Amino acid sequence: MTIEYPVQLPPLENGDRLTRDEFERRYAAMPHLKKAELIEGIVYVASPLRYRSHGQPHLFLITWLGTYCAATPGVEAADAPTIRLDGDNEPQPDAILRLSHGGRSRITADDYIEGAPELVAEIAASSAAYDLHDKLRVYRRNGVQEYLVWCAYDRQIYWFSLEAGEYQPLTPDAEGMIRSRQFPGLWLAAEALLAHDLGTVLRVLQAGIATPEHQAFVARQQR
Repeated sequence: MTIEYPVQLPPLENGDRLTRDEFERRYAAMPHLKKAELIEGIVYVASPLRYRSHGQPHLFLITWLGTYCAATPGVEAADAPTIRLDGDNEPQPDAILRLSHGGRSRITADDYIEGAPELVAEIAASSAAYDLHDKLRVYRRNGVQEYLVWCAYDRQIYWFSLEAGEYQPLTPDAEGMIRSRQFPGLWLAAEALLAHDLGTVLRVLQAGIATPEHQAFVARQQR
């Protein structure tokens, strides 16, 4: 009699080179694993997350984007969703904003995002992290319109807008605010965010939400 043993999938390991389908199979078989990404065909498994360099900034970022989403019908936000971009890339960014209708992404039958959200936000340790290198190139190539990276140790926020196929930096204006080009009214008090002053960040955002430009954007999304 032949005894059949269940097939054990190898675990995901940093540096594995996999197809997207194989990556998904192994990730699904590891429900205890909270974050893994496939970038240019290479697996990246997240290390344990520290409080001030990731956990707290993550909450602030989600609160800022979630507040904008709550005031903007037709715009959806998500916390750390897996995104199917192409055959070699399945990132899991810290946060996204997407248009629920008429955008570049869709929600698949098995409840994944497929295609490029309009805005992707990441928290990185420093500018040496792959978020500002390999992942930036992947997001640019796949048409993510705006890409924000908060480098916790460097105390820098990089916000890029896709212009003619290249990422151009969005810089603070005279009042210290960075303003989204894709999402009218999405204003960021960058220095306040770096100082973990969430109250000021939300007050500045509310000022952006109160502008005629935001109201016109909402009206367009509701047509």
